[in-house]
Amino acid sequence: MSHKKFLSTPELAEIMGISRIAVFKKIKKGEIKAIKIGRNYAIPVKDILSDKLSKKQEKTIKKAIDKTIKEYGEVLKKLGKNGRD
Repeated sequence: MSHKKFLSTPELAEIMGISRIAVFKKIKKGEIKAIKIGRNYAIPVKDILSDKLSKKQEKTIKKAIDKTIKEYGEVLKKLGKNGRD
């Protein structure tokens, strides 16, 4: 089980099979809830995962989350701290 609570826009774009620009447009329209951290957006996983997703989609999302935490965990922590200053 992943401990990550947020997805990046590129991760969500890959999961949804759309471009990053399309994700940004959906955020601007309010179709996707997101938190702005510096120049980036963090999308709460709890708002993405729902009964509408298949088990395969949920597994794909969790795999992307785990990979991102492994590769960018420290950077994400620093970004989060900068957003609170």
